[in-house]
Amino acid sequence: MSRPVLPLDKLYIPQSVGDVVDQLGSMMLSAPKFKSRLPWDFEEDIDTNFHQLNEGLKVVRRQIGDETYARLVEMSDRMRAHFEADPDDKTEDGIKGRELIDEMTDILRASRRRKAPRGNG
Repeated sequence: MSRPVLPLDKLYIPQSVGDVVDQLGSMMLSAPKFKSRLPWDFEEDIDTNFHQLNEGLKVVRRQIGDETYARLVEMSDRMRAHFEADPDDKTEDGIKGRELIDEMTDILRASRRRKAPRGNG
């Protein structure tokens, strides 16, 4: 029996750069189908995962800057297209999607380092 998909307005949205990195890590584990193996009451799918990611990017936009935000949104769109093109993980598209997850994670971690407060000497 299939579980219902949680309505988008009820999903957890990442609230920090670290939370967005965690979302990407979760997506790496569940790609390309984005089905949870955990016994939740609601099903996860590609729509819910990318909604969480993109809404989380909106939350951290001021922290990471408009240029980085735009780059990450474009990468998210490409990533989704790769996973949709290879839902059974049989072509290079799945690999390309996972490479984008790694690149996005690196960009977010680097932005966090650049924004870290510096000590007094």
